[in-house]
Amino acid sequence: MTDVPLLKEGEDYYFNEDGLMVMTEAYLLKKGHCCQSGCMHCPYGYTQKADPNIPSALQPEWKDDPEVYDGDIPEDLE
Repeated sequence: MTDVPLLKEGEDYYFNEDGLMVMTEAYLLKKGHCCQSGCMHCPYGYTQKADPNIPSALQPEWKDDPEVYDGDIPEDLE
């Protein structure tokens, strides 16, 4: 069995005023990658997800350069 390192309160996480566990930037850096969950202290630059009530696995893929349609709106859609 693999030894899993224990999380340390105050170093890896803390509890906010709502009682939710919040991971620290230090822990997220140790984790080594962005999970795209919109973590409060994300050191990877991903701080928002489209809908915080939907798990990140079900969110649309995050794009640095989203496609933008800048044309006319068809009359049947107005």
